[in-house]
Amino acid sequence: MNRKSQIAARPDSETEVNPRARTTPPEPEPGAPSDLDLMKAIQAEDPAALSQLYDRYNGILKALILRVIHNETEADDLLQEIFMEIWNHAKNFSAQKGKPLGWMVTLARRRAIDGLRKKQAYTRAEERLQSETEQRPEAWVHNATAEEIAFSDTRVLVRNVINGLPPAQQQAIEFAFFRGMSQREIAAKTNTPLGTVKTRLELGLKKIYDGLKELRDEL
Repeated sequence: MNRKSQIAARPDSETEVNPRARTTPPEPEPGAPSDLDLMKAIQAEDPAALSQLYDRYNGILKALILRVIHNETEADDLLQEIFMEIWNHAKNFSAQKGKPLGWMVTLARRRAIDGLRKKQAYTRAEERLQSETEQRPEAWVHNATAEEIAFSDTRVLVRNVINGLPPAQQQAIEFAFFRGMSQREIAAKTNTPLGTVKTRLELGLKKIYDGLKELRDEL
């Protein structure tokens, strides 16, 4: 089982029971390793140390994420990603620059804000695409022949742009907008992390919008 699965599978996680319950740092039990000891162990790739750090601070970090994201499911996903980043980038932590909790809080806050910005950008791109695709074909051309108007039908333009996307982004767009699948359904069907699916949709929508603008300007 990989690190992400180990974290996600913990049934006794306080985050799952009451994600807002803990907002202050817990006192380690007598004899328990300090935060610094756990970080050093994680730097040495000890998965048990990551699990202990998760048990100790998942409540605090999720409470912080929820102040920004305001969505339980997205906060859970982001929390898993943050602990994976802690595991993958533990060597970037230095005790000389601060305490482990401060480093993790900074990381969580940055990731939460980035997640919110991506969500807002995705929503704006989706709204723009919806607006573009609802326009009449005549709005895309000037003094065009009947044949040109038929070719410039919005659906044809969208399809041309989609066909030019990288395969992974094209697949995500196809599933989301032509088959009506949710991001989680796409992730499950393609065996792809949810965060990756979100990124592919965001990038794909932006390229579609930019591509439609370029095609319209050329006509």
